[in-house]
Amino acid sequence: MSKQKSLKLNFIMNAILTMSSFLFPLITFPYVSRVLLPAGTGRVSFANSVVTYFVMISQLGIPTYGIRACAVVRDNPVKLKKTVYELFIINVFMSILAYAVFFIAMASVPRLRADRNLFLITSTLIFFNTIGVEWLYKALEQYTYITVRSIIFKFVALIAMFVLVRDADDYVIYGEISIFAASASNVFNFLRLRKILGKRKVSGLNLRRHFKPVFTFFIISCATTIYTNLDNVMLGFMKDDIEVGYYNAATKIKNILVSIVTSLGTVLMPRAAYYIEQEMWEEFYKLSKKAIKFVLIAATSMMIYFMIYAREGVLFLSGDAFEGAVIPMMIVMPTLLFIGLTNIMGIQMLIPMGLENAVMISTFAGAIADLILNAILIPFFGSAGAAIGTLVAEFIVFIVQMVYLKNDIAYLYSKQNYIKIIAALIVAMIGAVAVKVLISGIFIKLVVSAVLFFGLYVIMLYIMREEVITENVNRILSRFIKSK
Repeated sequence: MSKQKSLKLNFIMNAILTMSSFLFPLITFPYVSRVLLPAGTGRVSFANSVVTYFVMISQLGIPTYGIRACAVVRDNPVKLKKTVYELFIINVFMSILAYAVFFIAMASVPRLRADRNLFLITSTLIFFNTIGVEWLYKALEQYTYITVRSIIFKFVALIAMFVLVRDADDYVIYGEISIFAASASNVFNFLRLRKILGKRKVSGLNLRRHFKPVFTFFIISCATTIYTNLDNVMLGFMKDDIEVGYYNAATKIKNILVSIVTSLGTVLMPRAAYYIEQEMWEEFYKLSKKAIKFVLIAATSMMIYFMIYAREGVLFLSGDAFEGAVIPMMIVMPTLLFIGLTNIMGIQMLIPMGLENAVMISTFAGAIADLILNAILIPFFGSAGAAIGTLVAEFIVFIVQMVYLKNDIAYLYSKQNYIKIIAALIVAMIGAVAVKVLISGIFIKLVVSAVLFFGLYVIMLYIMREEVITENVNRILSRFIKSK
């Protein structure tokens, strides 16, 4: 299999994987939200957001650093095994520390003690993330394996959700099943380690060499986790579970779309690190520019559509009780574009180039902005205030990373067919708005409008000979013709 073909396969597999992480709750959420109502879903979302900070401590930036560190030595079995052992030992030590801090927090914070069982169950994420060593499998680009075993467990959890969650008091069971869906496959990752690394003994471990880069990635992880989870946490403490429930519903669809857009950057990171290690700079920049083009085409269309159909999307997903989530969803949707672009610039470019500090500073700036704006806006506007804070934070991250890549910006963003994208969007928007006015019934309206909007969008880009769309449509058509 050629490198190009394997890269496309990796992207497809990782897209399926990341989509499944959000499609599982998307499929179950219409049912769960109507059973548990905003308060119940808000409780679980609040617990997950709080525990995420302890997971962050336990992981110490290893999930991102580990991909790069292992990708660089993946062709050397001895160095690879040594690297994995060193990072795993650091991970275990930090997990013990994270659990210690968690139990202290449980004992001292009444808000956490109120849902003791839920928080204890959710805290198992610390353990599962540690033993899962997902970063190793991503570094080795084993996305087919990762995807298949993950989907199997999510399917089992899907069935369990409909069988076991029956009334409003079952929010703890909902939390348990969500943990199982997200983390049970990590056990298989751990058991498979010997097969991947071999039985050869490792000596001369040097944990110290990882401390500086891991700490840098930890700071990045801290900043990112702060502004991606801070909204739910601050809403939970400053407002109530209902506002958390509204915000959770508002961001559900956005998170699914983000998973699609950012899948490409995750897959490209080990390849980008390899290109830089081999000083293949031309290939590196071509890869980055093409990734930017994909994000611009995909993110803008999904952002516009779901801003137009925010109300229909929320009511279909969550029910009439979640009407308060509509405005927050509209506000937060533009973050899709900023997240997609910063994922490419940060994860695919700055980090492989050794400019982790740039990513750290950008995310820290976003986190500070989110904290300040949330503190000001949440008391007055609730979940809508949190959405504004997130939007501004993501924009700041984007601007800071643009500054650090100022010498590359002209190349990356030049000749990106902006006029073609805008023209296609206008045509697609006309179709979507027409459906919104002429058709009643939420489900029918969503189906017809989505088919028409994205159909018109792709057709217009194809007619105007947009490179990415033309290349992929022609490939699909040629395969279809050959199959005939």
